[in-house]
Amino acid sequence: MSKRLDENLGSVGYDGLIVANEPVADVLTVTIRKEATAAATYKRGTVLALSAGDGKLVILGSTATTNETLTANCILAEDVEVGTTADVTVLAYRTGHFARNKLAVASGYTLKATDEEELRKAGILLSDAIEY
Repeated sequence: MSKRLDENLGSVGYDGLIVANEPVADVLTVTIRKEATAAATYKRGTVLALSAGDGKLVILGSTATTNETLTANCILAEDVEVGTTADVTVLAYRTGHFARNKLAVASGYTLKATDEEELRKAGILLSDAIEY
């Protein structure tokens, strides 16, 4: 029995999320707060906001609870399903240079200059990138 060693096993696609190598796209493990009403799927490139109340993350543009402050903090590194029963631990980018047009936020929310400034303070730079 022979095996071909020149076969194509798979491929890696470029999604355009990361724009440049500097600053380095560094990842960390974060905890996303469980959903209150219905499960949701967050895609790679979703901007997450840190809750000053419990230290957990939610999608940027979520409604803050009473006495809670949400601040843009990091960018989701992988797709994730967030249910209603338990918090989810995932990987997120804490630094890097990303394409503004590839980022996702909560439905009906638009990334603001103050959000971009908070991300910049955390080590995340955003640029307008065009696809060709």
